[in-house]
Amino acid sequence: MLNNSNSNRFYEYISNNPGCYFHKIKRGIGCSIGTTQYHINKLEKEGKIISFKNGFYKSYFANGSFQDDEKKILQIFNQKILKDIFLYIIEKKNPAKLDIVNHFHISYSSATWHLERLISCNLISEEKDGKFKRYFVNDNIKTVPLVIKLLKSHYYSIWDIWAHRLAEFFLLLSDENRN
Repeated sequence: MLNNSNSNRFYEYISNNPGCYFHKIKRGIGCSIGTTQYHINKLEKEGKIISFKNGFYKSYFANGSFQDDEKKILQIFNQKILKDIFLYIIEKKNPAKLDIVNHFHISYSSATWHLERLISCNLISEEKDGKFKRYFVNDNIKTVPLVIKLLKSHYYSIWDIWAHRLAEFFLLLSDENRN
């Protein structure tokens, strides 16, 4: 019989990694698929964690910790390619889809799929520029502070790497919104 300390390890991992998905939990804790399924199911039945499905992806959160819009953003930041594309858009300031395809060595259709996910979470917007589509970070007055809060609270390594760039960018956006 599995003891409660294993369930506590799973709960702590999910609490410390909000929006993590099944295989990330499995790898992070170092357990088998069956053990991971058992503890995730047990914690869900006890109401300690909840799953949140967005598209094809199911992520896990400590119950009562986040609103749905926060869950969507945290889910994005738990998927490396989506997180990297978002940060690339910030860094390159309005890249074309072809720039993203070439930089990440992904197909055009894969880029479209990933970009649509970022658009659906209101993190980025798409704008037609002649025959190209360009992408830029939304300057939505609600989205910007939410992204900053979630990055600071849950993604220390990203925040450390991008702190100066993100801070300058978002401060610039907030100044433009005030004028």
